[in-house]
Amino acid sequence: MLPDETDEELTWRMIEVKSSTSVKDYHRDDVAVQAYIAGQAGVPLSTIALAHIDNTWVYPGNGDYSGLLKENDLTAEALARHDEVADWIKQAQPVSAEEHEPEISVGAHCDTPYECGFYAYCSRNEPNPEYPVYWLPKIRAAKVRELAQTGIDDLRDVPDELLNPKQLRVKTHTLANSVYFDAKGAAADLAAYSLPAQFIDFETIQFPIPIWAGTRPYQQIPFQFSLHTLLPTGELQHDEFLDFSGNDPSRGFVTALIKGCGSVLLPIFVYNAAFERTRISELADRFPVQRTALLAINARIVDLLPIARARYYHPSQQGSWSIKAVLPAMAPELKYSDMDGVQDGGMAMRAISASSPAAWARGVTSCAAWAIRRVSHPAPTARGDA
Repeated sequence: MLPDETDEELTWRMIEVKSSTSVKDYHRDDVAVQAYIAGQAGVPLSTIALAHIDNTWVYPGNGDYSGLLKENDLTAEALARHDEVADWIKQAQPVSAEEHEPEISVGAHCDTPYECGFYAYCSRNEPNPEYPVYWLPKIRAAKVRELAQTGIDDLRDVPDELLNPKQLRVKTHTLANSVYFDAKGAAADLAAYSLPAQFIDFETIQFPIPIWAGTRPYQQIPFQFSLHTLLPTGELQHDEFLDFSGNDPSRGFVTALIKGCGSVLLPIFVYNAAFERTRISELADRFPVQRTALLAINARIVDLLPIARARYYHPSQQGSWSIKAVLPAMAPELKYSDMDGVQDGGMAMRAISASSPAAWARGVTSCAAWAIRRVSHPAPTARGDA
């Protein structure tokens, strides 16, 4: 709420700030409700806006966060929905006055506009199928709810004609408790590659408020890689990079990656190559001197995920080809849950943040200080931007 002046009277600019990168339909509903409440409370509003993060904006450094947010004027729209909001409240009041909660089954509405926080509670008495429909790959949650409303919540009851070939494979081998492995197909997929070969994996961190110059909101910044080289003799050589400094790890990461991968054109195997390729391309844009070397690494990458999807399935995967599902299926002695400390990407981000909390806090405090300055001393043209 920012003080304003209309006809020499105190009024207020109301700005609803979201961490999303665009205006959603349910944001418009939210703003309409906020405007209605302010109006009913007698707060005079001059403008009503929604601000969201601009993920194309690049942080220039030195605590200058002007441009981080995009402000969208929704004044006319929000005020025009006064009667609509009043009707929502009118409909909700009798429900809230009921002594007992309404009996409504879970369904597709539970995922609109996103999954309801009460879904676990509302579904507590729902059937618990032995082979849930959501094990089918690429099936949307809304479709699962839709099938449940027709009485289908178990793979055994899903008609085969509703399934694509991959979903049918999952259903067939799950119900038969059998492993699908096209060994000849997998060998053909890999026939073009010989040893020595390299295997790599990245870890990244991202911030809604960038803390390093030259980076964007929500940009995934690599801070760690693990690189193995498998020799024809079966020997494994290991190289790695990990930055705990709290400074931008990007340049050090690039230097170590180029050195580790070397100039010899060995294949570099990854699992889900889109992730590593995108990160490398972003680094190539940020560091033009190393661009050629980085893009040469990208050209060597071989993605194992499509091969796994096409050639292998174990019932324990429960419809997922995530490395965390495939690895223990192929090698039961190897489980992410047995790892000490860091077991997934989210835990890796939390661990690196904990290593230098002061550094991660710098961006938040700098952005807050900039926002306070803007409110205390607004620029003459501030109304048009964030």
